[in-house]
Amino acid sequence: MGSLVACGGAAPPPSAPEPAEAEEAPAAASGGEAAEDGDGKKKEEDAAADASRQIPTTCEQKGDVCLPPAAFVKRLCSGFYPDVALSLFAKGSPFTRGYLTRDTEAWNASGGSSSNDKLLFDEEVLILYHRVPDTGGMVVSGAGGGYDVLRWDGTCASLMTEEVRQHVPPKPKFAPIPWKSLDDKTREAFQADEKVGKIVAERRRECKGATMGAVSAKCEKVDKQMSAALIEYVRGGGALPAPGALK
Repeated sequence: MGSLVACGGAAPPPSAPEPAEAEEAPAAASGGEAAEDGDGKKKEEDAAADASRQIPTTCEQKGDVCLPPAAFVKRLCSGFYPDVALSLFAKGSPFTRGYLTRDTEAWNASGGSSSNDKLLFDEEVLILYHRVPDTGGMVVSGAGGGYDVLRWDGTCASLMTEEVRQHVPPKPKFAPIPWKSLDDKTREAFQADEKVGKIVAERRRECKGATMGAVSAKCEKVDKQMSAALIEYVRGGGALPAPGALK
């Protein structure tokens, strides 16, 4: 007897997937790509933020000035970093120096710390940022913008273009160094120098630790002498510990 064959022909093909099922895999892949893009963007932002905290050793030439990175300048001028100022003013640093053409009030367009002391004629500053005037695309005679600058005391100031020049005066002036605000290691390095150490000790005797209020004429005199000695040390290439990164 012959074998039996089932009737009805071949089995039907599997039904097509519902639209939602068909789109599920691409959608999942798209979501994964978006997450990866988001992670990559965050890593880039974190890397940029870290870079803006590091003390630069090179500058970018823009016209006749060589400037530190703008992101670093923004962070620097939003705080108060007197140790960093000493590093940036150090002998051999590439950043452009400027000198005041007149006495002017100290104000900081970045909103950070500014000094109560006026900027003085012939005061030395470090040029940080060139602010281009907003003229709406029009050519305006005399609209030269201005500069954000760093003073020796670690504060930033905003100046009009005509208030600063690059010609070095015979005896540049300077903002007083805020001794009490310096890091302990920085003060120890200054005091280890024979000449500077003697003046620091003399100031301690005359001022008896005073930082504000009424002080003697002798204290004021030796305080200025100490600032001058600190700046001479830095300008001369004296060794100081590297400051920490910005906050």
